[in-house]
Amino acid sequence: MDKIDVTKLTQMSNFEIAALFYKYALTNSRGLRAINVGRGNPNWINTQARLALNRIVEFGMQESLQTISLDDGNLAGYTEKTGIAERFEQFLDAGDSVDGFLKQALRYTQDTMQLNQDELVFEWVDGVIGNHYPEPSRSLVNVEKILNRYLEVNLYRGRHLADQTQVFPTEGGTAAMVYLFNELKVSHILEAGDTIAINTPIFTPYLQIPELNEFKLQEFDVSSDESDDWQLVDQKFEELKDPNVKAFFVVNPTNPTSRAFSDHALEKLKEVVAANPKLVIITDDVYGTFVDNFKTIYSVVPHNTLLVYSFSKLYGATGQRIGLIAMHEDNLFDELIAQMTAEDPVIKEAFRKRYSYVTNKPHEMSFIDRTVADSRNIGLYHAAGLSTPQQIAMTLFSLTNLVYEGQADPYVQASKKIVSGRYKAFWESLGLVTQTSDENAEYYTVFSIYKLAEEKYTKKFRAYLEQNCHHLEFEWRLAADYGVVVMDGAGMGTDVGYLRISLANRPIKDYETVGGRISDLLASYYTEYLQTKA
Repeated sequence: MDKIDVTKLTQMSNFEIAALFYKYALTNSRGLRAINVGRGNPNWINTQARLALNRIVEFGMQESLQTISLDDGNLAGYTEKTGIAERFEQFLDAGDSVDGFLKQALRYTQDTMQLNQDELVFEWVDGVIGNHYPEPSRSLVNVEKILNRYLEVNLYRGRHLADQTQVFPTEGGTAAMVYLFNELKVSHILEAGDTIAINTPIFTPYLQIPELNEFKLQEFDVSSDESDDWQLVDQKFEELKDPNVKAFFVVNPTNPTSRAFSDHALEKLKEVVAANPKLVIITDDVYGTFVDNFKTIYSVVPHNTLLVYSFSKLYGATGQRIGLIAMHEDNLFDELIAQMTAEDPVIKEAFRKRYSYVTNKPHEMSFIDRTVADSRNIGLYHAAGLSTPQQIAMTLFSLTNLVYEGQADPYVQASKKIVSGRYKAFWESLGLVTQTSDENAEYYTVFSIYKLAEEKYTKKFRAYLEQNCHHLEFEWRLAADYGVVVMDGAGMGTDVGYLRISLANRPIKDYETVGGRISDLLASYYTEYLQTKA
């Protein structure tokens, strides 16, 4: 196979590089089965919530036929709220496992959350049918309450913030990122040229988006290192205390290194905010549920923090595009907007003109509601919000967990066991000791091909490889000769030579195979090295 000039790929996103290398993997020179361990989507799903959604759809059709119906049943009417919870209970079969879950969920929402059952069931039914715009546009009423409960139980580690937190369901975590970057710009909280800190290594878009012409932000990396188990050292937190640092972007647990902030790191972040009280923090916690006893940055410094969460990874819902933005009612963002409005008449007038289309009190509009309005370019604010079937899906995923509140959720435990088993299998296939820590989510793992060369062979071979093997060449040969696709770590902010392996998307045997093929490729480089010594 013709060799490519990998140096020409260094400006490309590592996602695009992986997609390119996958084409080579499909026709690899050894005719091996292609294995892509670059993708982060899980290969398992939650069935209970999906089946429950279908049951609500079925009940909704039955309800709709009671008001308007054609003989063939292909046209139905509307649903009635009064008494709908009782009718739903009668519809459900307690002997069926899915219906049993829905009954359990109703008991939980009534006994633990004190939700009005007619209002809840009507919201579910009307939501899954999807024949009305979301109302309110930011989040359906009971959806927000259930999502808040889920976040508190799973991410806050004992801190009670559910009734003080506002939630905006979005089209996955990706939409949440786009909306927040845009709103921070529109609200003049971040201006072109502002300095932002990024906790690297990190999910690539957090590195790329700030550099775009729309934002032109000045980045500096607050990086972690493998020698510190990918935790930020104290000196890095000291750098964040500089008032010139306007924002701090975090994925927690990290992607690609899969480490959650330690308790020590969370305490240091409290010190940072005390010293730099106008620091804006965005924390993306999609992998938090894979860490036992996880604690989000939002629960430590809620005043300064925007929380992003997605159901995609834990519940196998990457294609459903369901995530959220959450923020405290008493927050820095509203304070900064109020301060600018009071001090800058030009900004005040711009805000008045922009938001008077959607409210008669534009200067009182909160940051999160501005985010909703700007997500639809103001003019379509009346039709904003995540589709209602997706919102109901989020509540059902949440409730599969919440009904186990106070005890272990079998589904979550099984998900953790899956990635943990694959994690161990991969590291053992390389002949190395498995790296473990309390903060390790084990959803991804990273390793250095150069460090691996030294550990399996010699320091001199490592030096040879570093001097003669571009890291992308190793990844290309791994695809083109051995059919394995990985993600380049350097594109996420690691040192060159680090590869990211997703432990989510392949059967456990494939991780043993991948480790073996990586070792085989390294052995072929070692043979080439020995030939240079002959």
